[in-house]
Amino acid sequence: MSTFWAGILKCWNRYGNSYLIGARNTLIISLVGTIIGCVIGFAVGIVQTIPVSKSDGLPKRVLLKIANAVLRIYVEVFRGTPMIVQAVFIYYGARMAFSISMDMWTAAFFIVSINTGAYMAETVRGGILSIDPGQTEGAKAIGMTHLQTMVAVILPQAFRNIIPQIGNNFIINIKDTSVLSVISISDLFFMHKGVVGALYLYFESATIVMVIYLTMTLIASKLLRLLEKRMDGDDSYDLATTDTLAHTSGMHSFRGKRGGK
Repeated sequence: MSTFWAGILKCWNRYGNSYLIGARNTLIISLVGTIIGCVIGFAVGIVQTIPVSKSDGLPKRVLLKIANAVLRIYVEVFRGTPMIVQAVFIYYGARMAFSISMDMWTAAFFIVSINTGAYMAETVRGGILSIDPGQTEGAKAIGMTHLQTMVAVILPQAFRNIIPQIGNNFIINIKDTSVLSVISISDLFFMHKGVVGALYLYFESATIVMVIYLTMTLIASKLLRLLEKRMDGDDSYDLATTDTLAHTSGMHSFRGKRGGK
């Protein structure tokens, strides 16, 4: 046991800074990839929920059908294949097959973003469909377009419903960026492999990496829960009433937790 702890101290004393640099790079890739992926997911979700009726013109119906088919293929391909395969295909395959060369960091952001976007597309679509259809009908009744309805009415409500899944995708990305070591991204797992190659202390180095990953995910989870709580608002609120017979002051104050207590 003393040898095990000595090995951990040896790894940290010699390469502690490398672990921290790897953790920083992991967080940057995960955060940027999740943000861009959310933008992609919202765009795809909006397009997939555009209503089509028989009264619409033929060009619109054909265009939407083609767009939905392309987006469905995109979602299924990137949800149905491992990120490590996508990394190899995009970084190495694009250069060999299409002569498209990109640096490893651009490839890393691109890979994580489009992978996250594929998952977020279905999450956003589900969030939009979870909103009462009557709100969409009401918005159309006052002359709002589909895009205006989405931006001003539906998405603000759907966003609150999908925050847990956004956080879940961010935490998944923190862990899944480890596969980007296949394209030599200096993330936390890549640093771990370097330490193992130098010191041959695999289990000791893996223990350090596991603790760092766990710390990052726990902090991210806590921050996301605080964001959810902040968006929910205060548990104490005032309900305005017009029934002055029931409430003489015209204002009834509710105190305590939501849920009828």
